Amino acid sequence: MRRENSIKVRRRWIIISAMTTMLGSLAPGCGQLKHRLSTKVPDSFVPNPLELPAVGDQFLWSQVVDAVDDYFRIAREQPVQNSNGLLLDGRIETSYRIGASLLEPWRKDSTAGFERLQSTLQSIRRRAVITVRPYGAGYTIEVIVQKDLEDTDRSQYSTESIAAKRHDGTIVRTEDAYDDSPQTLGWIPLGRDTSLEQVILRDIFGRITQADSNRLLHSK
Repeated sequence: MRRENSIKVRRRWIIISAMTTMLGSLAPGCGQLKHRLSTKVPDSFVPNPLELPAVGDQFLWSQVVDAVDDYFRIAREQPVQNSNGLLLDGRIETSYRIGASLLEPWRKDSTAGFERLQSTLQSIRRRAVITVRPYGAGYTIEVIVQKDLEDTDRSQYSTESIAAKRHDGTIVRTEDAYDDSPQTLGWIPLGRDTSLEQVILRDIFGRITQADSNRLLHSK
């Protein structure tokens, strides 16, 4: 009887130790989830739209195009005009781009932290629309980054409706096999990626207001 009690106590301590270890391993992830759920989105450090100083329209547009090209591939563009009595809004539309994962640190279309982690675990795509408007002698620039989530008919590695493979040596011909991989049903809008908007705005503002030497020194 005493031996049975000692065995029960030992099993109980083993279960408690295992649960403690499991909770300890999940604590960092739970802490990050709690932080995201309980913490409000920080206020924007850069206004959007943002006022830009009075510079040449060609110089301004070249800097905007050069900055946006570091994040997305430009699909269409209409240069801004603010000289010789001509006023014309400038507009850039980019192509959709699948979000950069944690294994692609050289890409800039996913900001550090939650956005890059989400792009690693989910199929996320983004596109940007940049509008530059003459405002007196200066300009205003607005950056909108739309983020979408891929909607598929099932998970990537699910076994639903997958033909079973034989491993008993029987020859199975698969020349005309049907591609039963997950099919994209569409894309679910997730709203705007404000963190990437802030990064692009700061990049453009720095290119226009800072000298090249100061900007390079600041980036280091």
